[in-house]
Amino acid sequence: MRLGELAELAVSCRERPRLGFQGFRTDDKVLALRWPADVVEQFLYDHADYDGFLRDYGDVDLSAVAWDVEIIAVEDFLEMPTGPSDKGCIEEYAEVPDRWVKARNAGVHIGVEQCWQAHGTWKRWPILIDRALLTPAGSGLQVIEGRTRVGVLRGLHRQGVFVAGRHLAWVGRSAA
Repeated sequence: MRLGELAELAVSCRERPRLGFQGFRTDDKVLALRWPADVVEQFLYDHADYDGFLRDYGDVDLSAVAWDVEIIAVEDFLEMPTGPSDKGCIEEYAEVPDRWVKARNAGVHIGVEQCWQAHGTWKRWPILIDRALLTPAGSGLQVIEGRTRVGVLRGLHRQGVFVAGRHLAWVGRSAA
C-alpha cells in the first residue's frame, strides 16, 4: 500500500466530523497496516494528501514498515534531515525556538512549554523513518513529522537551554 492510496480517505474523514480520525483509523486498509494510532494520525491521517509528503514518501511500501518507540540521542537530531519537499524548515524553526514553543499553548498542545521546561523534550513523539526505506535509499534516520519539535530541540540546544540528552521517537524500519 502506498500513501496516495489513503489520500481520499483521509480528506473524506477530516471533512466529515462524525468520522474524523476514528473513522480513518478503523478503515480496513488502515487497520491492515497494524500501525500505532499515534503514527497513523500524525503521518497518514494528517498528511496523506499533502503534496510534499506524496513526493517524499509516495514510493514507500507502507505495509513493509514496522514502528517502534526508540531512544534517540540529541546529537542524532542535530543533523537529521527531513524530506526534500520541506528542506530547510527544521532550521527555520530552530532560529526562533521560543516562538514555536509559546505558539503551542492550546488544545492538544497544552503542556508543551512545560514539557520543554521540566524534561527538556517534547510532549508528543515525532515520526522518523529509516532512510533505507526511501527512494533513493539512504542511511540513518529522517524526520517525517515533528519538524517543528526537532527544530525547537536544535534551537534550544544551540542557545544552551536545557534539553535532554536522549529523546523518544516513533521509528519506522523494515518489517522484514
